[in-house]
Amino acid sequence: MILTVTLNTALDVTYRVPRLRAHASHRVTDVSERPGGKGVNVARVLAALGHEVTATGFLGGPVGAVVREGLAGSAVADAFVPCAGNTRRTVAVVDETTGDTTQFNEAGPVITPAEWSAFLARYADLVDDARAVALCGSLPPGLPVGAYAVLVRTARAAGTPVLLDTSGEALRRGIAARPELIKPNAAELAELTGSRDPLPATLDARRRGAQAVVTSLGPAGLLAATPEGTWQAAPPRALSGNPTGAGDSAVAGLLSALAENLDWPARLTRAVALSAATVHAATAGEFHRPTYEAVLTDTKVTPG
Repeated sequence: MILTVTLNTALDVTYRVPRLRAHASHRVTDVSERPGGKGVNVARVLAALGHEVTATGFLGGPVGAVVREGLAGSAVADAFVPCAGNTRRTVAVVDETTGDTTQFNEAGPVITPAEWSAFLARYADLVDDARAVALCGSLPPGLPVGAYAVLVRTARAAGTPVLLDTSGEALRRGIAARPELIKPNAAELAELTGSRDPLPATLDARRRGAQAVVTSLGPAGLLAATPEGTWQAAPPRALSGNPTGAGDSAVAGLLSALAENLDWPARLTRAVALSAATVHAATAGEFHRPTYEAVLTDTKVTPG
């Protein structure tokens, strides 16, 4: 089993409008809702790859009930812990003329110390049975900024490899607990290290505690600094489409390959292929399988 953790789970709501204009009323042409949050997206991709996957985190209130109902019909096992507060919503407004998306993200429910303790007990049980674990996304209000560091140490004590995908102070604290892998994007890496040059920044992030660092470079692919060396992996060509969720799919690729103990070039190839295939998918947490198979064959991984 592979475990994903989304402490600040969401109900993703998407509105489509003919054209988005400030200070104007809009006629919505389509509305969709689905369970969301980075770890939930990762879990869906893992399930589509054929892995047994369990998702945990917090769910609460009427919105949390909708998220739980949405997970009930999926291949993702629900191990979420209840909380008293209402699960957040993220609202995406898609401009059908330009293809641009405007995002509105709620903060999330306030988690009490008792709820955090209940989660830690559930997590300790789950991580014992997991082949790998991903810790994904923002922290909801009420949790200590070092929450991910606690979860990394618990996974390491259980002998379970852990991937951390977060940002800001939560990443800074979490990396000090020595996760097997972190996957920041270029902006998150620059915030962590103070450097906008990807290669020295990636190496710096690794010196801060992570055993390996894989940085997303957008259309240019991935840059990895690992104990076995550095690599850059890039898709064979630029792909047009919606990049929302591409980073989550890259995490799924890295995590599944980590659980399968593949070598680093194979891990990066899978992550790039899934990321590219998500650009051609309709929504986050999905990927276009023909694109995945094509890019998997043609991705180039070069020592860096």
